[in-house]
Amino acid sequence: MPTAITTVGPLDIHWGSRTYLLAIINATPDSFSGDGVYATSAGADRAVRIASRALADGADVVDIGGVPTFPGAAPVPWEEERERVAPIVRAISQELPVPISVDTCQAKVAEAALDAGAHMINSCWGLRTTDGRWNADLARVVAERRVPLVLTHNRKSVSVTGPNGGYWLDAGYQDVVAEVMADLRDQLAYAQDQGIPRDRLIADFGLGMGKAPAQNLVLFQNLERMRDLDAPALLSHSRKNFIGEVVGGAPAERDGATIATTALGIAAGVDMLRIHNVPLNKQASVMCDRLLRTPQTVPVG
Repeated sequence: MPTAITTVGPLDIHWGSRTYLLAIINATPDSFSGDGVYATSAGADRAVRIASRALADGADVVDIGGVPTFPGAAPVPWEEERERVAPIVRAISQELPVPISVDTCQAKVAEAALDAGAHMINSCWGLRTTDGRWNADLARVVAERRVPLVLTHNRKSVSVTGPNGGYWLDAGYQDVVAEVMADLRDQLAYAQDQGIPRDRLIADFGLGMGKAPAQNLVLFQNLERMRDLDAPALLSHSRKNFIGEVVGGAPAERDGATIATTALGIAAGVDMLRIHNVPLNKQASVMCDRLLRTPQTVPVG
């Protein structure tokens, strides 16, 4: 269990003390969950309201993304991504005392977001480009700005449509758990070589990223392996298609199944959750933390 402290803007995260929540704000018109906002004036105002509600409901950090990552999503030029994200980051940072994470793998978008008031980068490709090369530009920005970074495992793959929606087809894994672990170890080492200290790094298995539904389930069943990385672990599972493949329904109808995976993920040792429904996941995390992290005593007499 990590014992270090990571600072995200105004928040000191004491790893291992409790579960931390990242509330998702999609700065897109086509979020798979149907909750995207645009970076127009109205979109920024709506994002501030969403962030305020998330903070009141118990979120620790808001995570803003300008590019949809669901299977089959159209690519977005970095200039457009920047224009979606930066105004929303600026509006939230000016109105609320909340730590802000930005979900991007583009160095120029990360730089603009940090200029606008963001405090952390959450890259859905980690420190790799979409073709598997090292993303030295993003590493440089994160190192120079001295901010935390989420390293996510991802792999280029083919998008197909399953019975309950799209998902990423098998990307050629022989042993998905071993290969994901090996990649994350490589990313952690590369990040440190590029000047990003270990205490600013967070690891994410990348459920739903470059993996078929069955592979996501196998990874979830092996979440405790993330402890072997000696880094805080982020679980990004909320409403994803691998859950839909089991229970069906539209993304917004999967909160019950998401809560089940939230509880099991905390029991497996994850430290942080990236989620849509803050109140439900807050209740689940508080209860799990009480049961799993707090010594219980039985009154005598």
